[in-house]
Amino acid sequence: MTHTPDIKRPPQAWVDALREIGTATATGVLSRVGIRNAHMLGPVSFSPGRCIAGPALTLQMLPKREDIFGESEYSDPEKQLHRHVLYHTQAGDVVVVDARGDMHSGIFGEMMLTFFKGRGGQGVIIDGVLRDRPNVDGLGLGLWLRGFSPNYHTQTDLMPFAVNVPIACGGVTVMPGDIIVADDDGVIVVPVGLAETVIAESHRSHEWEDFSREKLEQGGDLRRYYPLSDAARPEYEAWKAAQAKHPL
Repeated sequence: MTHTPDIKRPPQAWVDALREIGTATATGVLSRVGIRNAHMLGPVSFSPGRCIAGPALTLQMLPKREDIFGESEYSDPEKQLHRHVLYHTQAGDVVVVDARGDMHSGIFGEMMLTFFKGRGGQGVIIDGVLRDRPNVDGLGLGLWLRGFSPNYHTQTDLMPFAVNVPIACGGVTVMPGDIIVADDDGVIVVPVGLAETVIAESHRSHEWEDFSREKLEQGGDLRRYYPLSDAARPEYEAWKAAQAKHPL
């Protein structure tokens, strides 16, 4: 019997806040607190207009070695660790797969992802590809991938090796339970230990950016209003006070 570890999930309030913040603001804040690059290079959105956030279930793929994993697709399904990462799915989870940028091996297909959707999973991030595109598109999951292939996961070059361990996806380290945020700009990783800081700093940025956006729409000077200059700060403070008195 194969046993794989579960993850520790962050508070839902953090996840919801980061979904509202989005990738661009969150990655900017992360850079200011020491995480130079949280953006995965490779997976891109196949779900235009979608923004998701959730804890990472992780799957590590390695180059296939036939003496370790030489069976056919269905000879012993329980040896297929890509199944086991899905067994852990709870509502709102995001599966993140280090598929090494491989463009030949479809990590999951329609049946596996139907199970994932039925368990409440919301998104799949793969530095690689899926299969069964027409049917997978119909599931309504958030998908960030390199593309699609007709091949199944171990048909060519890869084998599943570990579940809920640290992985690299798109050049970024992902720890099990990290908060994944993904939208049309791409996918970022928010370390759980920095989530509260990112949320607090992002909210502060949103406040002055709303003010600056208004001024720029009115033809204001970019040098004065973005980023907010010290000279414009009294205007901003007066605007903020007026907003507090007359909220929308």
